Amino acid sequence: MKKLSLVTKIFIGLALGIIAGLLLQNHVDIANTYIKPFGTLFLNLLKMVIVPLVFFSLMSGAIGIGDITKVGRIGGRTIIYFFGTTVIAILFALGFSQAFKVLHVEDFFSIDFNAEVSVNQANSIVDTLLNMVPTNPIAALANGDMLQIIVFALFFGFGVLALGACTHELAKLIDTCAEVMYKITDWIIQLTPYAVFALMTPVVAANGPDVLLPLISIIGVVYVTCIVHGIVTYSVSMKLFTKVSPITFFKEAAPAILFAFSSTSSAATIPLSMESSKKLGVALPIRSFVIPLGSTIHMDGSAIYQSIAAVFIAQICGVDLTLGQMLIIILTATLSSIGAAGVPGAAIVMVSMVLESIGLPLEGIALVVGVDRILDMARTSLNVGGDIAGAVVVAAMEGELDVEKTKQEVPVCPE
Repeated sequence: MKKLSLVTKIFIGLALGIIAGLLLQNHVDIANTYIKPFGTLFLNLLKMVIVPLVFFSLMSGAIGIGDITKVGRIGGRTIIYFFGTTVIAILFALGFSQAFKVLHVEDFFSIDFNAEVSVNQANSIVDTLLNMVPTNPIAALANGDMLQIIVFALFFGFGVLALGACTHELAKLIDTCAEVMYKITDWIIQLTPYAVFALMTPVVAANGPDVLLPLISIIGVVYVTCIVHGIVTYSVSMKLFTKVSPITFFKEAAPAILFAFSSTSSAATIPLSMESSKKLGVALPIRSFVIPLGSTIHMDGSAIYQSIAAVFIAQICGVDLTLGQMLIIILTATLSSIGAAGVPGAAIVMVSMVLESIGLPLEGIALVVGVDRILDMARTSLNVGGDIAGAVVVAAMEGELDVEKTKQEVPVCPE
């Protein structure tokens, strides 16, 4: 078992949970009394780390951007483009989710998570935006108000960045705290296979095999949304901001996208993304900045997954999300993407954040984490394609997009 990857273990946990649930269909009380508590323990551990993990990782990510005065215009354009496409991705996700109603999963079953579902009351757009800024950051941290925590963490991080050398020790401390939280989260994530078994068993025992059918629908909706967003958004970006044809873009980006699909790692794909950007004519300084930054803060695919998962879980809980709740999903998914790449098991943590922000029970994670690997392949591919598109767009805006020039670049460390 030690030689098996975490993903394989999660699949095993999912399969065993389904089998155990089917065997215990006439003994739901056994599943709830002796198995479910282990899943509840996992969720409590997850809740324990969400706030400090997000707080420190976002501050560390903001500080890691570097000297704002040097980054200047390039950094601003990069971040605006990344945030813009992420918002578009979430709108696509919410649109497809509503159009297909995630293939009417509520018709298959209705799950009682034995948890109080208290979805936040809908606020106006102005009130929602105003409420993002905490009047008491300590209270926001204590109450787990994710939007306010994200905003405060970003302000604090950029404040440390603006003060420069005099805050070097503080920046180092924040990075260390972030690393500590990554390590604790990694320990918790290692328990995921057992948690999936403990959470899935009572769900299947109570609802029967019908619980499996909606998983196919969520996979289909996520893949369709990722494909449509990638083709439409990045093709339009090429047409509007560059002279690169969409066909050329996807042809040169294909090696990185395919590697991301198989590896499910944006960070591991950075060298291929850099090479694809070079072939598309992106100058070395631009691609050296945009691609690594994108692998950290640009998560179109992850944002799509979070949004569809939230709608999926809301449906099976019998909750109709209002415009106010959807706006909160957009804001939370967009802002939380900044620190996502540095977090082990980021998908689970980010979906937890979105569910917390709109008051849905975290137990719903059990219904999507088992197929997370399949979904991760799609979202990572989209993330990587978006990073390359961002590099091309920013380079074009800066007048640094020239295929012939990049062919003549001298390697920094020639062989």
